[in-house]
Amino acid sequence: MTSNSSTLAISKAAEARVDISLPDWLLSTAERVMNFYVDRNLRLDTLSVDTMPAPVPGKKYMLYAHVPFCHTLCSYCTFHRFTFKEDKARAYFISLRKEMTMAKELGYDFESMYIGGGTTTVLEDELARTIEHARLLFPSIKEVSCESDPRHLASPEFRQLKGLVDRMSIGVQSFDDGILKMTDRFEKFGSGLQTFDRIQAAKELFPIINVDLIFGFRGQTEEIIQRDLDMARRLDPRQITTYPLMITHQTRKSVKGTLAAPQADLARQYSQILTSLRGQYNQLSSWAFGKANDEGFDEYVIDYDEYLGVGSGSFSFLGDTLYVNTFSLRKYQERIEAGKMSVEQQKRYDTKAIMQYRFLLGLFSGRLSRKYFRDTFGVNLDTALFKEMTAMKLIGALKNDPANPEELIITDNGNLMGLLMMKEFYSGMDNVRAQLRKPLKSCDM
Repeated sequence: MTSNSSTLAISKAAEARVDISLPDWLLSTAERVMNFYVDRNLRLDTLSVDTMPAPVPGKKYMLYAHVPFCHTLCSYCTFHRFTFKEDKARAYFISLRKEMTMAKELGYDFESMYIGGGTTTVLEDELARTIEHARLLFPSIKEVSCESDPRHLASPEFRQLKGLVDRMSIGVQSFDDGILKMTDRFEKFGSGLQTFDRIQAAKELFPIINVDLIFGFRGQTEEIIQRDLDMARRLDPRQITTYPLMITHQTRKSVKGTLAAPQADLARQYSQILTSLRGQYNQLSSWAFGKANDEGFDEYVIDYDEYLGVGSGSFSFLGDTLYVNTFSLRKYQERIEAGKMSVEQQKRYDTKAIMQYRFLLGLFSGRLSRKYFRDTFGVNLDTALFKEMTAMKLIGALKNDPANPEELIITDNGNLMGLLMMKEFYSGMDNVRAQLRKPLKSCDM
């Protein structure tokens, strides 16, 4: 007869067991298929507009603000950023606040705000003013999420953000000094132990600390990954995010074959991550883990179907249209000074494409719901996306929830597919960024 404690231990072990059974050829095929759809659906139209569309009454919106400055530029990073210059950055923050006021004048209110970069904390005083301005304009904001790199945690000015930022995400990438040196982060941000100590000291500043880690680096052995995970768990942050290294057109030369591990390592490393974090953390998405199930995280597009982006290089999705703001700092400042918003490109989608996008997000987030598709699109998910549903069921990525026929259970195979497909989606978005940055001249930076 088994004791209660032994039964609990067996139950937890069974819950933590990872069952990924997808062969490499299938993962490669899924990657190629996802590349095809992403390339087709992210061909933008050059069509600037002076202002965003007005909000639809009753809809929930999220505000994204982009800060495109970094003190140093990492070779593997594909986000929109420029080398920090204080005069340009201060002028930019002023324009960013003006653009937020334009959104307010259109009638927008927001439940959540996410500030991304670049490095959002390049000027803590300007960032603090911007958050205060947003909270004043949009009183419905319940949470503000922000990003930083490890170096800024040690700055005395960093404490200005206490009470303003609810969730601070820190780009650690790895605590291993060898990986940090290979990626040129050791000289920029210090050793893994220094980063550990800085995060420990910063934990009391914010309700939620998120530790960002990256896997898929060349030479990143199981031992290195486990040490990274163990150090992150010792910090005991509210959230841990484990991104796969992403290769795009603009980083292919600097990453593939030099920084990136072979694609075949992905499933093995991902299994290790799931095994290590389950039990201490709940899975929020394919690559995000948290102590609670009901708090925001990096992939804000999961919690909000529609969002408005302010700042150079920001994306917005409103109604059936993707809007992309100008990537030129010069044009951005000129448009804001002229009383115009900064949209330079857009793409309109039909209902089928939007449903496929929501299917991807549902798979990635573990929240795939027949009820959502019926309520949002007025369709039966199983028939409206017959090919997608059939394919995912055949490979064991999805199964029906016996307790609730409206919901679908995402298996470990589904978690891996969600991670792989989201990685390719974000790589496609990064390729769009690269395309729009390519024509920039020195006067645009």
